[in-house]
Amino acid sequence: MPRLGIHQDFLQDLVRLERPLQQKVVETIRKFEQTAHAGAHLEKLNHIRDDRFKSIRIDRKYRGIVLVPEQGDEHILLRVGNHDETYAWVQNRRVSVNNAIGHIEIRDTETIDATIERLKADPAPTVQRVFAHVRDADLVRLGVDEQMRTFARKLTDIGMLEALEGKLPRVQYDVLIGLASGMSPEAVWDEIVGSVALERFDPEDVAAAVRRMPDKVVLVEGPDELLDLFDKPFARWRVYLHPTQRETAYRSYSGSAQVIGGPGTGKTVVALHRARHLAAQGGKVLLTTFTATLTRSLAEALRLLESDDEILSRIDVLTVDQVARRIVEERLGRFTLLQTKDERIIWRKIIRRRDLDYSETFLMEEWRQVILAQEVTSLDAYLAVRRVGRGRRLGPLQRAQAWRAVAEFEQELAELNARVYETVCIAAARLLVDESGKPYDHVIVDEAQDLHPVRWRVLRTAVLSGPNDIFLAGDAHQRIYDNRVSLSSIGIYVAGRTAQLKVNYRTTAEILSWSLDMLSGEQVVGLDDDEISLVGLRSEVHGSRPHVFGATAKHAELEHLTMMVRGWLDAGVRPEEIGITGRSGMHLQDAVATLTRSGIAACLLSREKDALDGSVQVMTMHRAKGLEFRCVAVIGVGADQVPSVTNVRSIEEDEPTHRNDLQRERCLLFVACTRARERLSVSWYGERSPFLR
Repeated sequence: MPRLGIHQDFLQDLVRLERPLQQKVVETIRKFEQTAHAGAHLEKLNHIRDDRFKSIRIDRKYRGIVLVPEQGDEHILLRVGNHDETYAWVQNRRVSVNNAIGHIEIRDTETIDATIERLKADPAPTVQRVFAHVRDADLVRLGVDEQMRTFARKLTDIGMLEALEGKLPRVQYDVLIGLASGMSPEAVWDEIVGSVALERFDPEDVAAAVRRMPDKVVLVEGPDELLDLFDKPFARWRVYLHPTQRETAYRSYSGSAQVIGGPGTGKTVVALHRARHLAAQGGKVLLTTFTATLTRSLAEALRLLESDDEILSRIDVLTVDQVARRIVEERLGRFTLLQTKDERIIWRKIIRRRDLDYSETFLMEEWRQVILAQEVTSLDAYLAVRRVGRGRRLGPLQRAQAWRAVAEFEQELAELNARVYETVCIAAARLLVDESGKPYDHVIVDEAQDLHPVRWRVLRTAVLSGPNDIFLAGDAHQRIYDNRVSLSSIGIYVAGRTAQLKVNYRTTAEILSWSLDMLSGEQVVGLDDDEISLVGLRSEVHGSRPHVFGATAKHAELEHLTMMVRGWLDAGVRPEEIGITGRSGMHLQDAVATLTRSGIAACLLSREKDALDGSVQVMTMHRAKGLEFRCVAVIGVGADQVPSVTNVRSIEEDEPTHRNDLQRERCLLFVACTRARERLSVSWYGERSPFLR
């Protein structure tokens, strides 16, 4: 009997289809698999480059494109769409077999040939070729075939390569991007090709190629299983582990390990599956991140993923601060947690009493970012310590003044039996380091880039060093707090145990490309002290380009927002699938009021208030971290709001910190824009933000 598999790159396209069309796809698959002869449902396409592509009718308007094997019954559904658009997509495409890995590839042959001819006509003799440093033998070994080698040898601009993404064979495109970015052929082989042995593959045997890629083609066990996938709410889809992520989530590591990748690449999903996997093996697991909002989201996702109460009982989903407070109170008794406003009052009192030329903000950050972060416990150590990123120079006299102020502040805390979150973590780490029995067998960290060094010390002391001890997921390009750390400095070593995810499964290629442009030229350092890049990050789901709008006044921007939201609702998007975010809380409150007056239910999320069904979700950019929506409107992206003037130190006061602050604000906007799955609107009033190119 014929079977109709679904290529992995098309799975999320299917989930995005409107419900009536999903049901028609399911019915098409049912009819296909109930017929002894597949040809009864497949139609020949005229004027196409590759006769192995056939059309399958979904309804009067929509068609699917199926790859038909020359032998065997395993067909592959590659695309479903509007009749004309689908035929336009397939017209110039051909299927081939990758010489290095033996999997099928699909390319737009006409576009590649036309580009080669255009490059030949413009020899540009004085311009360095992009791949002049790469030998032909290495290109062949990495699976770059003759047509693609001809194309590569003519390239003088990597931008042309990136512009053809989606039209070139996927693996070969990734190989060329890697080589153009400076990776060695050996590194490209290990990280992109990933084949275990050199083999010779028949370039025309597509059926054999399909059999070699079980992790790429999902042969759904009947249409009911596919319908079940459609029936699950979007939250359920968020815990779906892609086959390419499975090895990272389930493998055994000799020590600590990390998974990195851009937004929407599935880092959180990998972390969730790893937590369940280790708990199922009997270990006590801590699944943690930096905010209570995100731990609630992780806990909800974990309950969707696992229903066995015994396994769930072995997983604590807590913030690091919650873990630290539990440890300190169990061993030392209760204490008062000092609020930020009360902390500032104490610092101001000390500054006045000592007549210091420092602001309370400067002393608070000096204490946290230098003294606590580097475990400085004496004046001599403080006089010698490096103050990287602090900018403002402090001579020995100034350091001595700051140290006495800090000592006085800590004395006041002791007299009040009060602590701040950072000192709770320091106390917890000191208690745990002396205990042989650790509270956890494994620690899983999500959004690792935003943890302060003192919180990392809690995690390091909460689990014994050894196989599978700490697993972290993060992306330094999404760092939204001023926390920077070197993992090796606190005893966490991930060298040689880092996996990088490069496929975005959330955001359309158009939204991702537009958002990435905001980070162009930024040098971002990861948790392992190395500069990291998002080169090669891609999405193969396409949609509309972001909508960008500038207004002359706030009320005009909010009227435009109302129009956008109403259009999304009229198109069938549920209110809770729409997110509105911005940098200014006051601007967001005005947005809620404007939407409400227009008859659109809107809910402003906060630390204490979660989302409401039936309402458009409105939140700050920080609150949006870890969330995602079908449609997102980022408002108030004006020059006086993004970057936030109050959150960027002046270049005269502190140049290195000024640069870090600007990068953090840029990353925050990047995070906000990449919350969108299908539609993104970015607006402002007055002058646009300098981050918008």
